[in-house]
This record gives sequence, C-alpha cells and structure tokens, in this order.
Amino acid sequence: MIGTRLTEYSHGAGCACKLGPAELAEVMGPMRTHPATTHDDLMVGIQTSDDAGVFALGDGRALLQTVDIFTPVVDSPFDWGRVAAANALSDVYAMGGTPLTALQYLAWPRDQLPFSTATTVIEGGLEIMASAGCTVVGGHSIDSPEPTYGFAVTGIVDSHLVMTNAGAKPGDSLVLTKPLGIGIITTAIKRGLCPPDVADAAIDTMTTLNRVAGSALASHEAHAATDVTGFGLMGHLLEMCSASGVGAEVHFDDVPVLDGALVLLDGGCWAGGSQRNLLSASPHVETALDKRALRVVTDAQTSGGLIAALPVDRAPGYAAEVGGWVIGEFTEQPGIRLT
Repeated sequence: MIGTRLTEYSHGAGCACKLGPAELAEVMGPMRTHPATTHDDLMVGIQTSDDAGVFALGDGRALLQTVDIFTPVVDSPFDWGRVAAANALSDVYAMGGTPLTALQYLAWPRDQLPFSTATTVIEGGLEIMASAGCTVVGGHSIDSPEPTYGFAVTGIVDSHLVMTNAGAKPGDSLVLTKPLGIGIITTAIKRGLCPPDVADAAIDTMTTLNRVAGSALASHEAHAATDVTGFGLMGHLLEMCSASGVGAEVHFDDVPVLDGALVLLDGGCWAGGSQRNLLSASPHVETALDKRALRVVTDAQTSGGLIAALPVDRAPGYAAEVGGWVIGEFTEQPGIRLT
C-alpha cells in the first residue's frame, strides 16, 4: 500500500461525485408521484428531498432509512472508511433520530487494489459505527473498476420529534454546525496539492459525528434541519426553503471556512460536482459578491454539518452547545440573498 493513493482511482472525490441537483431532479421527477413512493404510513418520502425516509410504526415511533455511498475522498483507506460511515449516519441525526443498524456496501477493483486495503476501509467504517452505537448487520460487495464504499442506515425516532427540512419559518435564524471548504480541500488532496495539516483538519471535520447537533435540535425548539453534503450549502438550503415555502438571507462574513481552503480555491482547486452546484444554484441566489464567495457556498461537502432553522431567541444557545455559527435568517421572500 505504500505509495498507493486511493483518490487516483476515483473520478470525483466523495460527495462531489453525486449527480448535481438539476440532474437528480430530472431523473427523479417522474418518480415523486409513483405508487411505490407513497403509503399511508409514510411520513416523509422523496417528495421534499429530505435527508431520510420516515415510516410510522404505529406505536408512537417512526423508522428512519437512508443510504450514502461514494468514491475515495482521502488517500488513507482507514480514514475513507471513517468518513463514509460518519457521512451515512448524518442523515439520521439531521432528522432528530438515533441510528440502530447499518448495511455496508463495497465496490472493489479486484485486479487493481489488494483486498487487504478493502479490509482497512471496512475497519475504519466499523470504528465510526461502533462509536455511534450502530450495529452493522451485513452488506453487499461487487467487483467494480472504481472503489466505492458506504452504508444504508436504519434509525428510530419518536414520531412527534421527527425533524424535517420543511418547517422553517420567516424570521427564524439560520445556524450552520460545521465549516465549509471540504470539497475544495479534498480536490486538493486528489491532486496532491494539499498541505498535510489542512488535510488532517478536514478529515477531523468529516469524521466528527453530527450526533450532538442532531440531538440538540428538539431541546432548542428547532423548526427544520438538514445536513450539508454534495449539493453544498446553497443547494441544501434551497431544498429547505422550497420545502418550507420560505426564502433565506446568508451573511457571507459569518460563514465559517476551514483554514487553508480559500488559498487552495484561489490556486484552482475546485471540484466538478461543485461547478454543477454553482450552475444549479446561481439562478436562485441574489448577490453582489464575487464568484469566489459563490464557489465557497456551493462547494460540495462530504460529511458536512447541519443547517438548522431556530427561533431567534434559541439560536445562540443551540450554536453555543453544538459549536455552530448563526449565519443568516429565513425570510418571506423566496430565493436566497447572499450578502
């Protein structure tokens, strides 16, 4: 494994390899009214582009289900496994739930990478799952020219505590719980241009669970939440605004960015997935700021933080408890203003 760089086997880093928002809307549009996507006990399905499906169990509890897989986002196989697991768990936390079980998925180029490397990836994933108290009960593997890893996670939540992306209200504060810049940094890692300390900080951020941020939503009376992943801050915020029937104003100077990310961005580190995000979000974002700012807020995140809508008087306490930042507010006017 010495000298092997996993990111060389990936066409895109982490969540930047996802289909873009516009592409996904085109693919999934006809499915939103299909009989297979509706049920009397389905509390949250694909209609609002939320983080996880929510299915009522009939006893005051609901089942949460989500799946996340992606190609190598870092070169260390152990860290890639850790990041993939944290990212998959994030959707359950964003819905206010507790993860119960997980199925892992592995696609592996058997003729290019040793199986011992795959074992190390899985060890990383299992470490994070164990720390979350989530039991891995099985999975599936295939031979593939591109390595891919991730999990389908099942969680549980009290039905009256389900947190969706559809409840934001005009006047709510907008809180972000992790800094941006992950996509920029992972692109630099893939290109061999990232300083080790910057890479290490990004890995620490990606492997930090959103457990605290998710569990604190109810106690601080949050109205809505979602996690920030492949569509970037603007993409996921637009989904929240659309589902809630509101708009938002984001104050760029208040948006946290990982140290070193802006230097790498200025040096040309910019993911293709982030470019798709920029093209998709730009028509819905009003701003007088330069393209650099727009690139930061549309940067594709992997295992990013939560964005939450909270009453103005509760937002500072929530931000303090989870280590987040108040970066704006929700408005009655549709669309997003970046100031």
